[in-house]
Formats: sequence, C-alpha cells, structure tokens
Amino acid sequence: MDQSNVTLDRMRSFIRVAERGSLSAVAREMAIGQSSVTRHIRELEEALGVALFSRTTRRVALTAEGERYYANAVQILRLVEQAGDEARDTGRASAGTVRVSCTAALGVRHISRLIFAFQDRHPDIAVDFGLTDERIDLVRDGVDIAIRLGPLADSSLKRRALGLSRRVLVGSPACLERQGRPTTPDDLAGFDGVRMSNIAGSDRLTLEGPDGALHAVSLGGRLRVDHGLAAREAYLAGRGIGPAHVWLVDDLLADGRLEVLLPDHAPPAVPLNLLIVPERAGIARVRLLVEFLAETVATIPGIERSSRG
Repeated sequence: MDQSNVTLDRMRSFIRVAERGSLSAVAREMAIGQSSVTRHIRELEEALGVALFSRTTRRVALTAEGERYYANAVQILRLVEQAGDEARDTGRASAGTVRVSCTAALGVRHISRLIFAFQDRHPDIAVDFGLTDERIDLVRDGVDIAIRLGPLADSSLKRRALGLSRRVLVGSPACLERQGRPTTPDDLAGFDGVRMSNIAGSDRLTLEGPDGALHAVSLGGRLRVDHGLAAREAYLAGRGIGPAHVWLVDDLLADGRLEVLLPDHAPPAVPLNLLIVPERAGIARVRLLVEFLAETVATIPGIERSSRG
C-alpha cells in the first residue's frame, strides 16, 4: 500500500460517498466536480489495493472491505479534527460545528428553539441538527451529542441526565363526548386508543395512581402510528385517547383542544438524557452546548430537571 496516497481529502470524499451513496450528491455538497470525487475514490482504492465500493448505474454501495475501512476512517478523521480543536482551544468556543441528533418530535416542538437561542449567544458556532427516532451510532455517523428519551442501553458514551419527561392521558372533547369521561382507570375498558407501532406493548396502557400503584388497561382502536407528531394529530382529530408527553401537547391542552383524562393517574415519566461521544466532550463548543441544554431544558413544558447528572 502506498501510504502517501492515503490523504485526508481522499478519505473525506470516501466517507461522504459512503454516507450519501451518491457521487453527484457529494460533489454538490463539497462544491467540486464529480470527476474530482471519482478520482479521489479511485486513487484511494489504488493506494489501499482493494475495492471500497460496488457501483451500479444509479448508486454506489460499500463492499465488505469498504465497510471495515469506513468505520476506521471516521474515527481517524474525528481524531484529526479533535486534535486541531484542542490545539486552538484557549478556554473559549472555537469556531466550528457541533453535530446534534435528537428525538424527532421533541426536536421539532422544543429543542430547535433552544438551538436557535444557543446560536444567538454563540454566533461563531454552527450546529448540524439531525432529527431521528432511530438509535444511531454516534461515532459512525459523525454525531457529537444525542438527545434521547427513554431508558438507555449500556454503552461507552458519556451520559448527562437532563431530567424526566412527564406524560398525561389525553383525548379531544369530541372523542370524550363520544366515548365518555372516565373517573377511574377501569372506566377506560373499551375506549378507542391511538397506539404506537414502534413501541412494544403500546396496546397496554399503564397508569400510576396518586399512591404510586400501577394500573394496566388494555387499549384498543383502529389506528396505529409510528411518530409522536402523528399521534398528536390523531388525538386532535378525535381518533382516540392515549398517552402523550406534556411537551408534545402543551399548547393543545392550554387552549382546550385536548383534555387530560384521569388527572390523578398518569403514565410513568420517561428519562431524558444527553449522550456525548467521549472524545468530543472536552472540545469547547461541544461542552458549551451540553451545558446550555442542561441549563435550559427545564423551560420545556413537562420536563422535570434531574437532580443528578
């Protein structure tokens, strides 16, 4: 292998093509000709002595060798970037980009405005804000921090507990006029519900009473959705009742378009956490955004700040 031909520019082109699956898309993104991207890939493959991509007329896809090289190349480039950041860092935020991944509905409804406020305070810091409910690989996908709802699996990532997200049981006035207004959890039997197809056990509703006792109720209904924003619209349209994070429906509750059922019984709260790539945690701009989110998350309706973290 000719190491001198394995340059950072060629490695960057390779990584972006692997992620986008398109030479032309990467050329537009990098503001260079497609022939330059093609040349970078060809020269890198020649230097390594392996084919990194299999090519069709419409798309390029990683070979098995390309998959292995991609995982290592991402980490190498991030270490190069980190070394430059730390060399320039004098205790203030150096200009640059923080890459953030966030649960989609929470990001749309509330985290986006916090990101805007952060950038107003730090105009030299760019934020690449991605919204997804998938559990992505932060290192592989080049993400610095992720904002996640729900229990977390053990991992090598750093965790910063932000708090708990309170939930309520909601329905529209029209839905409740049709089905009735329950006074106990047992009254919910037979109610139409809006269920989440991407959450296991969403056909069984668990409510916590004022004494801490848990009540399980079967939830029927003809509609399943796989996104919180779709559930919000379904509740609003009277398609059924169901659990909702307070931050998802706070405005609808405030103006009476939705009502809280059984206010003394609520679905258990859900943990809200920040996940941080350890190698990025010490970089000033990443650290600043982490601290800003930890300070301002309590402005989101229904988020109870964690006493730990």
